[in-house]
Amino acid sequence: MGIIIKQSIKGTLVNAVGIAVGFITTFFVITHYLTSEVVGLTRIMVDASVLFSSFAQLGTTSSIIRFFPYFKDEESKNHGFFFWTLVVPLVGFLLFLLVLTIFKQPILNVYADKSPLFVQYFKFVILLSLFMLYQSVFETNCNVLMRIVVPKMVREVGVRVALLVIYILYGTHHITLDGLVVGFCITYLSAVIIDLIYLLTLGKISLKPDFKFLTKPLVKDFLFYTSFLILAAIAGSVTPLLNTFFVSAKLGLSFTGVFAIANYIATVIEIPNRSLNAIAQPNLAEAIKNNDMEKATMLCRSVTLHLLLSSTLIFFFIWINIDLLFNVLPNGEEYAAGKWVVFILGLARLSYSALSISNNALSYSRYYYYSLLFTVILTTSAILLNLFLIPKMGIEGAALSTLLAYLFYYLLLLAMTKWKLDISFLSLQHLKVLVIGVGLFLADYLVRKHLVASLVQVSDLSLVGQIAEGVIRSLVWLVVATVVVYHWHISEEVNRLLKKAWGKVFFLDSKT
Repeated sequence: MGIIIKQSIKGTLVNAVGIAVGFITTFFVITHYLTSEVVGLTRIMVDASVLFSSFAQLGTTSSIIRFFPYFKDEESKNHGFFFWTLVVPLVGFLLFLLVLTIFKQPILNVYADKSPLFVQYFKFVILLSLFMLYQSVFETNCNVLMRIVVPKMVREVGVRVALLVIYILYGTHHITLDGLVVGFCITYLSAVIIDLIYLLTLGKISLKPDFKFLTKPLVKDFLFYTSFLILAAIAGSVTPLLNTFFVSAKLGLSFTGVFAIANYIATVIEIPNRSLNAIAQPNLAEAIKNNDMEKATMLCRSVTLHLLLSSTLIFFFIWINIDLLFNVLPNGEEYAAGKWVVFILGLARLSYSALSISNNALSYSRYYYYSLLFTVILTTSAILLNLFLIPKMGIEGAALSTLLAYLFYYLLLLAMTKWKLDISFLSLQHLKVLVIGVGLFLADYLVRKHLVASLVQVSDLSLVGQIAEGVIRSLVWLVVATVVVYHWHISEEVNRLLKKAWGKVFFLDSKT
């Protein structure tokens, strides 16, 4: 776990910087300069591009992680593996264009009434899809080479800073809405170019394919695996983005904008997942390839435990400050309509962050074809729930549909990985984390209701007073949570980091 922990910590720091930039962008720029309709437009354009690029990948990102251990050889620059990671998605993108040409008008007709801006700028979604496609491919190549920090810096910081500048230029009327959309495309194109240059500087990839290395069994296994992943990617990529499409089509882009802000807040919960999972996946794939299920189990348990712990704490601190967030937000009274969307999506993001590696374990094994079945179940249930709940509950119904679909999906997935791979992801330590999380939520509720309310009415405080109250309360609970986690021995790795941090703060020998 050494290199995994080091790389994930660096990646998490990069993510934290990106989140800080995103926080400024979302809470002080987007909501100030953009109408909720324009916010909804940018959200659906990005989500549609992510979805389309997932179609075009033909399962390439998962295939890279699963098959790289077979090609891995530094002397031969991995037998030209990088070449195939360029060709396969290119073929997929051309096929995607053919399909899109056929179904373009029926798709646009769905949004013509409630979301005309999306129809107007739909052509730019195709370019964004191409750029996002290869950004994902290049990032995954970096992941298997155990170099996640630079591509994460590009995605989490570089792209967000560029978009921040574009939003400001639009808000100050230096560019039009056309310029904003074109700026999006230029930003993602630049990210692709930077990632490619970084890959080339590593000196471990080659554009020359080694055809002699491609044995018939390996090619057959790749084609069989990819054919399943194509369908799984189509189904799996739809689910996280369904809310945007359903809300846009049934309620309009203004509601999409409110939902997008709430979803952004909830997405912060996934910060640890983005780094730890990215660096753990190649190691998990190699362990399963070598049939080392003991190592795979230890890795999965460690990853799920640390993600559950970190994500639970992030969720807790978001929720106890949620009213403050909307008070700080420009036009916050409009976006406060998404308060309970944040809570519901927070639970969904928490389950995804902690348990998503279970899908990786199944996908990298010889039972990968079951992933398709579960993904279809996930997508189908999410679609049906959206159709049923959005008319009844609005944007809260969209969020609830995601949560229920994910809970059902992971329940099935955990049972399957235990049955087929004998990998048990959960342990007593995970239960302890859940107890800590529930305890923190309950304790904060009781303290605010019976103690804080008797001393001061928070809503009557000035904004500065509310911020001070929120900071003090968060720091108190952070200390409480840290002490409980440490003394309950939730994780040896966490305790070791806490001892090291304690030693540095007080100039003590952390080994004592």
